[in-house]
Amino acid sequence: MRVLFDIGHPAHIHLFKNVIKNLEKGGHAVKVTARNKEITKDLLDAYGIPYENRGEAYNGLFKKAIGMIKIDLELYNIAKKFDPDILAGVHNPYIAHVAKIMKKPSIIFNDTENVKIAKILTYPFATVICTPSCFKEQVDPGKHVKINGYKELAYLHPENFVPDPDVLKSIGVLENERYIVLRFISWAASHDIGLQGIERGKELEFIKTLEEFGKVFVTSERELGSELDKYRLHISPEKMHSLLYYAQLYIGEGGTMAAEAAVLGTPSIHIESTSSGRPTGEFIGNFSELQNRYDIMYFFARSDEALKKGVEILKNENSKDEWQIKRDVLIKDKINVAEWMTYFIEHYPDSFHECGGLI
Repeated sequence: MRVLFDIGHPAHIHLFKNVIKNLEKGGHAVKVTARNKEITKDLLDAYGIPYENRGEAYNGLFKKAIGMIKIDLELYNIAKKFDPDILAGVHNPYIAHVAKIMKKPSIIFNDTENVKIAKILTYPFATVICTPSCFKEQVDPGKHVKINGYKELAYLHPENFVPDPDVLKSIGVLENERYIVLRFISWAASHDIGLQGIERGKELEFIKTLEEFGKVFVTSERELGSELDKYRLHISPEKMHSLLYYAQLYIGEGGTMAAEAAVLGTPSIHIESTSSGRPTGEFIGNFSELQNRYDIMYFFARSDEALKKGVEILKNENSKDEWQIKRDVLIKDKINVAEWMTYFIEHYPDSFHECGGLI
């Protein structure tokens, strides 16, 4: 079998890396394409995954529209040479378009609701759409497969991930020293239009409050002013999950990182609101489940409310141990998603008929 994976975001590398390794061990040919965005190249290189560049990232609706045509064409030319049996991506319109043109099946993974533009551009052309079982949107039942797990469990399930304590030395943290990871995003993605997070201009005040309980490390997609830059985290991207594992708290605007921290057993707080002021976590199935079923992650619309909850957690000296117990419950309930994805791809289309409902 020949499988083409397209990487649209660094987080997709984590999702697919174990699946790629499993498929290659099984004797299958794998092709990876990616765009030049953020840390994508560094991360692919760090994991030793060869890839072909299929174009630049585009910001702004007009540029994204023009860019889509260019990327579709570039990806088509790459795929035509590789001749895949299956094409796969994460809410990836390019994969769906090219697969449709080539009359090949496309498998689209998605765990994010309310991304209207991407949904319109992707779902009608996709062959299969895989989501967590807690996904809140309706999907065509003739295409939909539900997975009893989150995408983060494709790479952070205990069978797939062992934290590296040496990461602490690399950031100058002593054993048992408390630290907090804070995330700022760029808000440039199409699914971020109309959303907002930590109040602009209040970032330093936010950090100073957290700093009373430990070191604060900032990871940011956007430029930071000189007063914030001293907090910026300087670490190889492949070490980020070990850093999250040992943290006392994750808090910030990055939804993927919030879910990652939660499944690692680290107290996690996501800050993001709609234009009407409602927390976006209310509309996202995995966030709602992580908060309401497992009490392992919280989401807020306002940064002052989030900070108040963060302080409450940091004041509890037993919070880290309590979260590890919550994580154990979660892991017992969920599956190793990388194993499931490997099986589904290897045995497609029979796997679709076997797994056409809840796995």
